[in-house]
Amino acid sequence: MEVVREVRGEAAQVAFGERLAALIRPGMVLHLEGEIGAGKTTLTRGLLRGLGVEGAVKSPTYTLVEPYDAPAGPVYHFDLYRLSDPEELHFFGAEEYFSERSICILEWADKAGGVLPGPDLVLQAAYRDSASRTLRLRAHSAAGEAVLKALSGEADPSDEA
Repeated sequence: MEVVREVRGEAAQVAFGERLAALIRPGMVLHLEGEIGAGKTTLTRGLLRGLGVEGAVKSPTYTLVEPYDAPAGPVYHFDLYRLSDPEELHFFGAEEYFSERSICILEWADKAGGVLPGPDLVLQAAYRDSASRTLRLRAHSAAGEAVLKALSGEADPSDEA
């Protein structure tokens, strides 16, 4: 199953992330794919806001992972863009972040070389034009399928003008 949404502007990307956050549960892993600047961190900001995280949301490009405390449990935002070798993940115990209590959001997950658990959902952000993005979501687990079924019943955010 796949769900596709068109969003226009940063506020719409954040709002989509907030709606998605209402559907994800602890124990889930989300992979965010797309070119640099496609909005992966913007979507993560919406996810974190939707999960009840307050305060600044920053990209963990240099630290690899940024932890957040959410009411539902810990959320870990990984940005693996600068990862040079998947073995580095073992050195800082990345596997320990993945549990039934946590939600893990990974940008550039392909750089992990299969070291980390696979995704429940993959969200691919692609440029439509300078302000618009196409968001394509694919499920890779039963939990991911449940999220997509719930999303497929919602109105397309591009209809909200």
